[in-house]
Amino acid sequence: MEKIIKAAVDRGASDLHIKAGDVFRARIDGKLVAMTKQALSPDQTRSIALRLISSEKVKANIDSLLDYDCSWGAPGIGRFRVNILRQRSSFMIVMRVIPFRVPTFAELNLPASIEPIALTERGMVLVTGVTGSGKSSSLAAMVGHINATAEKHIVTLEEPIEFLHRDMRSSITQREIGVDTETFRQGLKAALRQDPDVIILGELRDPETVDTAMKAAETGHLLMATVHTPDAQTTLARIISMFPPDEQDNVRLRLAESLHAVISQRLLPRADGNGRIVACEIMIVTPTIKELMLGQKVSEIREFIADGREQYGMQTFDQHLADLVTSGAVSFETALAASTRPADFELQMSVFKKTTMPGSGFGGAAGGANWP
Repeated sequence: MEKIIKAAVDRGASDLHIKAGDVFRARIDGKLVAMTKQALSPDQTRSIALRLISSEKVKANIDSLLDYDCSWGAPGIGRFRVNILRQRSSFMIVMRVIPFRVPTFAELNLPASIEPIALTERGMVLVTGVTGSGKSSSLAAMVGHINATAEKHIVTLEEPIEFLHRDMRSSITQREIGVDTETFRQGLKAALRQDPDVIILGELRDPETVDTAMKAAETGHLLMATVHTPDAQTTLARIISMFPPDEQDNVRLRLAESLHAVISQRLLPRADGNGRIVACEIMIVTPTIKELMLGQKVSEIREFIADGREQYGMQTFDQHLADLVTSGAVSFETALAASTRPADFELQMSVFKKTTMPGSGFGGAAGGANWP
C-alpha cells in the first residue's frame, strides 16, 4: 500500500481513492488515474482502513463504522487527511495529500492583495470554493504569512489538523475536532477565552458556528474560515439563508459589520498541461459594498468588485481569468468555461483568443504553484 501511495504522491496526486471492487486510483491534474491493474477485495480495503486508523477504540468497532475522519502520515511518503466510508456494505477510503511544508503566497500564485487581508487586525475573512479548489492551502499560506511577519497568538480549529505550523514570530495553537475539543462550536467558544489574536476555523457549516464566528469578529478578533460556496455573492446569500427568516435582517446587519473580505477560488488546468493554477475572486467589504449588503442588493456587488480593483485590490473571477489568458498560463477555452459571464468574457478576450489557441506559440505558462 505504501509503495502505491508514494508512487501516486511522486506523480503529483492530490487525492487517493481506495475502494473494494476497484483498482487503486489517484487524482492527478484533476483527473482520476488508475494506479494498479488488480481490483481490491473487501478484506484488503478493510485491512488498509485498520492501518490508517490510529484510535484503538475506533479500530475495535470498525465493523460498525459508517463514516470516519482522521489523519495519517508516514516518513518519506507524506501526510494525509483520511475519510473512511461505507459503500455497498464494504469500505472505501479517500486520502487527501497534505504537503509537509506550508506554502507561500508566491508558490500558490495568489494575488498580492491577499497579503494585507491576512494582516488585518479584526473582522471575518472567508476563503471559499468548491471541494478541491485549494481553500486549505490558501488558508495555510495566510497563517504562515501572519506567523512569519507578526507577533500574534493564532488558534486553529481543524477536522483533522492538516498543515503543521511551527511557532515563528507568532505562537500557534492547533486543536483537532474530536481529539482536542468536541465540536467546532465548543472549540470556538473556548478559543475566545484563550487570548487569541487570530482564530482559524476549518469550515463554517451551521448557523450556530456562524453566530459564534461573527461574535468573535465583533469582539475584535481576526477570524478566518472556509465555506463551500463558488463566489462572494453566493457566500453572502448562503450565510444569511442558514438562519430562520425572522433572524435574517439581524444577521445581514451583523455580517455587514463583521465581514472584512471574501476570497473565492477555482483551480484550472495550466495551458502547458503541467498541473493547475488558481483563479481568484477577491471582495473587500468597502462602505459601498456594506450598503449593498444592508440594502439587500447582493446581486449588484460583482460590478463594484470589478470597479474596485485599482483602489482596493479587489477583482472578479473574469478579471483574473483575463490576466491568466493574457500571460499564457491558461488557455482561452479553459478560462471561458470557468468564467462567470461567458458571453461578456468572450467579447472582452476576443483580441487575445487567436494568440492563445494551442500551437500559436503565444507566451509561456506564468509562474506559480503546480497545484496537484
